[in-house]
Amino acid sequence: MANTETCLKEALASIEGATGVALVDYTSGMALGTMGGSKTFDLNVAAAGNTDVVRAKMRTMEHLGLKGQIEDILISLNDQYHLIRLVGGRGGNGLFLYLVLDNKRANLAMARHQLKRIEEDLEV
Repeated sequence: MANTETCLKEALASIEGATGVALVDYTSGMALGTMGGSKTFDLNVAAAGNTDVVRAKMRTMEHLGLKGQIEDILISLNDQYHLIRLVGGRGGNGLFLYLVLDNKRANLAMARHQLKRIEEDLEV
């Protein structure tokens, strides 16, 4: 098991094309930790905005009567992938990992696989 800072560092260092990562509480919209980003890409603003994405998807699933759990949500832009991975397990309720990838350098399948592994190791 790894703490938040260790997991964020590992995501940024080990996932090819990663430019930013955050652990976010979607009940409040607050980022509990961030790494990466840039002057033109504020991870705290992105975290708060993506909280609305998670909440909207959960509401839609509820209205449709879907019983499954969200594993991840992918938003693909012309130059980036934004990957939202809900944190499962003990203590992860209400949290998600948010990963920003440069789509020219990233392998999306490998990024999803590595983020899942990191999420499983996260101890909150």
